[in-house]
Amino acid sequence: MSTPHPLNQAVVAQALHDLRNGQLRRCLSMGFSERELDVLKHPALVSLLANAQVPWCSVTVNTDVLWRLVGQMNDIEREIATVDRMLRLGASTEMVSKFYGLTHQEVALRRDIIGLPKRRGRHPVLNEDQEMILWKQWKAGITERNFELSDDSAMLELTMDLAEALSLPMSVIWAAIGSWIDQGLV
Repeated sequence: MSTPHPLNQAVVAQALHDLRNGQLRRCLSMGFSERELDVLKHPALVSLLANAQVPWCSVTVNTDVLWRLVGQMNDIEREIATVDRMLRLGASTEMVSKFYGLTHQEVALRRDIIGLPKRRGRHPVLNEDQEMILWKQWKAGITERNFELSDDSAMLELTMDLAEALSLPMSVIWAAIGSWIDQGLV
């Protein structure tokens, strides 16, 4: 006695599950027609299909969708790495929320996940020397990277690099840069 074809069993099992849960569209997207789905309403026919010795269905891969999904996974990984970098560099919850839409609770959870200590209060303001050094490096970064001051993504990247280079909290740097731009000092 030969064993039933596993693909047949998997397809029937998935279709039955989807039908029971009212997911007719999903069954149709699997390639079943409504007429074929009517067959699944009869237990004897379901058994016959599930235990068939020959494959009566095939699986195809939609490569366009597959690569789009893989691309989304890469985007998500980059986003997580950027959020983690921001938090390690002292970005505020508001900054993370502005750029990536995370709630305060999600940011707190992310801080816990990467092992950052809980902070209370604000970072101290820059002293005059720190502000002067930051100004010079920020101006040099803007000139070198050649982007518009309104390009928040490029500004975020530069702010992270400055926070690393100067060992200053990112939120303090971001606030200083925002203040200079608002005052028209650029």
